[in-house]
Amino acid sequence: MTDFAIITSSKDPAGTNIRNNLIEFSDFEKISEKFDGNGVYQNKNIKLYLTNEELVYSENIDKRIDADILIFASKHRSKENTPSFAVHAIGNWNEARLGGKEKILCPSSAVLLKNMFIELNENAKNSGYEITLEATHHGPYVEKPAVFVEIGSTEKEWNDKKNGEIIAKTIMNVIKNENKNYKIAIGIGGPHYCSNFNKIALRTGIALSHICPKYALQYLDEELINQAIKKTKEKVDFILLDWKGLGAEKQRIVEMLKNLHLEFKRTDQV
Repeated sequence: MTDFAIITSSKDPAGTNIRNNLIEFSDFEKISEKFDGNGVYQNKNIKLYLTNEELVYSENIDKRIDADILIFASKHRSKENTPSFAVHAIGNWNEARLGGKEKILCPSSAVLLKNMFIELNENAKNSGYEITLEATHHGPYVEKPAVFVEIGSTEKEWNDKKNGEIIAKTIMNVIKNENKNYKIAIGIGGPHYCSNFNKIALRTGIALSHICPKYALQYLDEELINQAIKKTKEKVDFILLDWKGLGAEKQRIVEMLKNLHLEFKRTDQV
């Protein structure tokens, strides 16, 4: 059985909201273990942890937690302050501006990301919120498969109990139904909020792990592509290109994938 850790931060109102909903509705019981001086809760193969650090800077937190997969439940910020629910893998395509390490991706699970995204779309379909996959970004640096699931984008949304309940329900449903048979892909191109990849994740049997957005393509090299493949928990079947979202880097990316002998598909052809 896979052991899961759900991690929230005492500095994060959205995480606190999600944690409170998990404890209230999901049969978590307090155990004798402590983490950062905070109580730890358990429900079968799932433990709920509270750290006093900002999640994006909680480097190597996986070394202090006994789990196979980490789910970070957190707030999301956006310039537009759009009410939203988001899920994504973690790591940095270039500089480490918000935790993690420069040009280092962290392990992730395409199946968990897809299932979380599908479940969010089901649970929040009447919320009026944007529901989206995001490109891989920010920390913390960890060496176990990890995903972020987030409430965006202001205090109002972070503290809304209904939103905490939606995320809590999503996490628990996905953990109970973790096994699905998908084609696994790495996404390259397009905007940070992955409109074309979102449609494909909902419409097809393709599950995406790491996504490199258009604004980071200039930094994408063979080493980072290999990292994205190696650090996906499942075996990667192909690279999925947001064809119109490759811009001036299109030819270079295609040549690089050919040099690596990697199969690739275009979003406008799947």
